[in-house]
Amino acid sequence: MKAGLFPGSFDPVTNGHIDVIRRAGKLFDKLIVAVAINESKDAMFTLEERTELLKAACKGIPRVEIICFEGLLMNAVKTYGTSAVVRGLRAISDFEYEFQMAMMNRELDPNYETVFLMSSPSYSFVSSRMIKEIVKLGGDVSPFVPPAIAEALKRKHKHG
Repeated sequence: MKAGLFPGSFDPVTNGHIDVIRRAGKLFDKLIVAVAINESKDAMFTLEERTELLKAACKGIPRVEIICFEGLLMNAVKTYGTSAVVRGLRAISDFEYEFQMAMMNRELDPNYETVFLMSSPSYSFVSSRMIKEIVKLGGDVSPFVPPAIAEALKRKHKHG
C-alpha cells in the first residue's frame, strides 16, 4: 500500500488545503494529513483544535487519516511508512522554500521523495496567514475556508 504524508500547521485549514488533500488522496492508497507542531509560528488554534477542525473539514474524503507530529518530518515519514511527502505550491516563492526543504530532507534520507501539487487557480492566493489577518480585521473568510472552519474562526475572534 502506497501512503503519502501531507504535513502542515493548518492554522487554520483552508479550502486550498482541502483541494490538495482531495487531489493527493487520488494519488495514494492512503493519505496521512499530519498536523505539525511548529514553535516558530504563533498559532491561533491549539494542536487539538487544529486536529479536530481538520477532521471535520476532511469528513467524507476517502482514505484520509489525520495525525499530529512533532520534530523532524523525516521521523514522521519513517514512523508512518509513507512513500512520499505531499506539498502544495501556490507561487514561485513557495517553490523556492519547498525546493530547499525537499533537498535537505533528501540529504537526510536518500529514499525521501516529495510530490508537489500546484494549487488550483481559485486558491492560489489563499494562505492561513491571510485568513487570520482578515478575521482579526473583522472580514468575511467564508469563501476561503470550509464552513466548520469559518464558524470556529468567528468563535475564536469573539472570545479573543
